[in-house]
Amino acid sequence: MMTALFRTTTFHNTVLTTILRTLVNRLNLKISEQNKILILSFMVGVLSGCAAVILDFAIEAISYVLNGNIWGSLDYEFGFLVFPGVGMLISLLLLKYIVKDNIGHGVTKVLLAVSRNESKIKPHNIWSSVLTSSFTIGFGGSVGAEAPIVYTGAAIGSNIGRVCNLSYRNITLLLGCGAAGAVAGIFKAPLAGVLFTMEILLFNVSMKTMLPLLISTISATVISYIFRGQTPVFACNLTPFSMPNIPFYIGLGIAAGLFSLYFTNGTLWLEDKLGKFKNPYVKWATCAAGLGLLIFLLPPLYGQGYDSLHSLLNGQEIVLERKTILSFMMSYKWGIPLFFTLILFLKIVAMTLTNSGGGVGGTFGPTLFSGAILGFIVARCFNLVGFNVPEQNFVLVGMA
Repeated sequence: MMTALFRTTTFHNTVLTTILRTLVNRLNLKISEQNKILILSFMVGVLSGCAAVILDFAIEAISYVLNGNIWGSLDYEFGFLVFPGVGMLISLLLLKYIVKDNIGHGVTKVLLAVSRNESKIKPHNIWSSVLTSSFTIGFGGSVGAEAPIVYTGAAIGSNIGRVCNLSYRNITLLLGCGAAGAVAGIFKAPLAGVLFTMEILLFNVSMKTMLPLLISTISATVISYIFRGQTPVFACNLTPFSMPNIPFYIGLGIAAGLFSLYFTNGTLWLEDKLGKFKNPYVKWATCAAGLGLLIFLLPPLYGQGYDSLHSLLNGQEIVLERKTILSFMMSYKWGIPLFFTLILFLKIVAMTLTNSGGGVGGTFGPTLFSGAILGFIVARCFNLVGFNVPEQNFVLVGMA
C-alpha cells in the first residue's frame, strides 16, 4: 500500500511540474524578463496564499473534529494524552514511507537551499510540509505553522523559477517571494512577509527586487482575506502607551533577552539528548508520552496556543477549558503567574518533544507564544506588588 501511495505521489509531482511548465512557458512570448518576474511573483503569491489558507483550514478542521465530535466533554479528557502522539506518528509514517525526506527545520532548509543548492527545493516540499504539519499541529503538537508554510512558499517559488529556466538570482528572488507570500498569507500581514524575507532570506534587496516581493505578499494577503476574513490574526485591545511605563518595558526587555538564551540553548540541548535515540519509534513513544503528559497538566501547551494569546492580548483572564490537577493555582493571585511560569519554561520542552518525535512544525510560533506569556507574567508581577501597568500591552511587547 505504501508503495502504491509513493507511486501516486511521484505521479502527482510529475503532473504538477508539467502543468507549471505549460503555464509559464507561455510567459516567454513577447514579455520582457522584468515583466515576466512581476507576473511570476503574482502567481507565486497567489499559490502561497492558497497554501497558507489550506494549512490553516486543515489545522482547524482536525482540531474541530478532535475537540467536538469524538471524545465529548469530560473533566479529565484523557484523549489529550493521546492526540499529540497520534499526530506525530502520522507525520512520522508519512515522512518515512511516502515523502522519504527530512523536512524539519524548514527555514534552515530554505537558507541552505539558497546558499548551497542554487535555490533548488524539491517539488514534494510544495505539499509535504503542509500535509505533515497539519496532522502534527491539528492533533495538538506544540509547534508553529510558520516554518512549514515558509518552506512550502519557498518551494513554490523555487520550482516555478526552475520550470521557467530562470537564472539563479531570479530563482532566489521567486523563492523569497514565495516565502514572503506564505508569511503574509498565514498572518494576513503583507509587511510582515516582506520584512521576514529581507531580514532572514534575502539580504541584498534593492528597489528592483522590492516590487516583486510586494506583489507577492499583497496577492497572498488578498487570498487569505477572501477565504479567512479580514479579522487580524492577533487582534488586540491596547491602552495608550505612556512614558512612565518605559522603565517597566526595559525590565521586560532584559527578561526577554535572558529567556531567549534559555530558549535557544535549552532547545539545542534537548534536541541533542533526544537525538541519541536510534530507533525512531522508541523516540516517538518517549516524546509522545512526555508531550501528552505536559499538555494534560498544562492545557495551554496544546497546539499553537493562539487562543491563549487572543485572551491575553485583549486583557482577559485565560479560562482553562479542561481542568487539571494544577487548576487550583488559578484561584490564587500569585498562583496565576506561577502557573504561567511553568508554561513558559516547559513550552520549549513541549516544542522539542513534538519536533524530535516525528512531528513537523516551526519554532517561530512558540517564540511568539513564549514572549506573550513572559510579558503577561512580568506585568502581572508588577501589578501584584502595587504598580499599575497594562498587561495586554506587555503581552504585545513580549511577542515583539
